Amino acid sequence: MNNSTVTFTTPETSTNSTTQAIGLINTLDICLFGISFLFGFPTHSYVFWLIITGSGVASEFFNLNLSVCEIGNCLMFILNLLSLFFSSLTNTKLFLQGLCVTGRPLFQCLICVERYLAVVHPVTFLKYKPLRYRVICCTAAWIITLGSCLCCMIILISKYNLAFTWFYTLQFLLLLFIQLFCLVAVLRALKQSGPGEREEENHTKRRAFHIILISTVSIIIIYPVLYLNRTGNLSCLHSP
Repeated sequence: MNNSTVTFTTPETSTNSTTQAIGLINTLDICLFGISFLFGFPTHSYVFWLIITGSGVASEFFNLNLSVCEIGNCLMFILNLLSLFFSSLTNTKLFLQGLCVTGRPLFQCLICVERYLAVVHPVTFLKYKPLRYRVICCTAAWIITLGSCLCCMIILISKYNLAFTWFYTLQFLLLLFIQLFCLVAVLRALKQSGPGEREEENHTKRRAFHIILISTVSIIIIYPVLYLNRTGNLSCLHSP
């Protein structure tokens, strides 16, 4: 009698455990990574393919690296789901969070600085325009990003949430300051455009301004969402 009771409750207990494990995942994370994977993965893969197969690899080298970083961010959705059933993937998931925390805004910042130099310091831009300088910058950016990934994994495994918050807050302020500086400088260059300036030059300045503005708004949105999520202020979106 007792044995039959144990046999009857075991599948139910297993089902409840799985349900509770699924409920532990942040609903916001699932929504963000789900949208990022469904729309971002094919988009950035297509951009990556266009740059590789086109003739503008040198001029779009920062965008190429940003696309690679974004593809890695998109794959975190799959890791979030697989980590439910394969606990060995948890560390990999935490490691890749550095791509979102550091990689994405860092490559966006490089694009902003490049546009700033092209508009405000065209002579300097032409001097450092060759591909080798972009490769050096991107190599340094990837080293910083991988170091951030390692720090994110160690900090989150140790559950030092306060340290993690300070880590990406200081990083956010630094990158935001650089992007705002580029944004204001390009805006001033737009206002100083003379009547004799060619339409092509004015278009280049406006395009640079829009790119930096979009990048700055993007980093501001991403970091407040990360901050609110880590501090629990988005608990209304958490699974019960």
